[in-house]
Amino acid sequence: MNKVALITGAARGIGQAFAQRLAQDGFTVALLDRLDCQATAKLVHEAGSEAHIFRAELSEKAEIDRVVAEVLSQFGAVDVLVNNAGILPNKSFDEVTMEDYRLLMSINLDAPFWLAHALVGNMRKKGWGRIINITSNTFGAPIRDFTHYIASKMGLIGLTRALASELGVSGITVNAVAPGLTRTPWMLEPGRKGPGGMSYEEESKLIVSMQSIPRAQTPEDLAGIVSFLSSKDADFITGQTIVVDGGLVRV
Repeated sequence: MNKVALITGAARGIGQAFAQRLAQDGFTVALLDRLDCQATAKLVHEAGSEAHIFRAELSEKAEIDRVVAEVLSQFGAVDVLVNNAGILPNKSFDEVTMEDYRLLMSINLDAPFWLAHALVGNMRKKGWGRIINITSNTFGAPIRDFTHYIASKMGLIGLTRALASELGVSGITVNAVAPGLTRTPWMLEPGRKGPGGMSYEEESKLIVSMQSIPRAQTPEDLAGIVSFLSSKDADFITGQTIVVDGGLVRV
């Protein structure tokens, strides 16, 4: 049987690009989102692989437990877990409520923790696995109005490093990928405002002017590193955060 890759936030944008690329690499792809993944499934099929759609609200632990049981019932194990789902609110520190904070943390940090917790057992049995956490380059940028978001993404880097220490002995690698501002359908939604009330186009123009590679980032710019980290070529790489943002942030 082909290896199975489970991708969260797979309905569009970055997650969709990951699904298409891993399908091209020969993975059977499990698509997990609260939104409809039919468009992504079509791209996976066109790439010559199998797509299986699962829907869940990742802010709820009971939903995570339910959908993991469905995935394991169908496949027995997941070889590659890509924790891509996340929310990106623009709210000042003073305006953040407990409800805002808990919702963001539940999706951006808690869900990756519990998905890994549920899936590593079968990875251990196989002696091989990959966990790839999608964080953000904002951890190294002087950006306002994203305090709880940046805290969640730094937490995800900490989870990556800690899990790498725990799981390396079992043949499981754990790494993080930190994108920059990426042109996705969500970023282009009418009414969305970035830092300082900027539109995506205004924000992108400013960021591109500071990058070493002076163009806007696309989801496809991230697919290659996820493909590599999912491969045997990355057997000896773990605990790392790889920034993919055109050279804006240096670590």
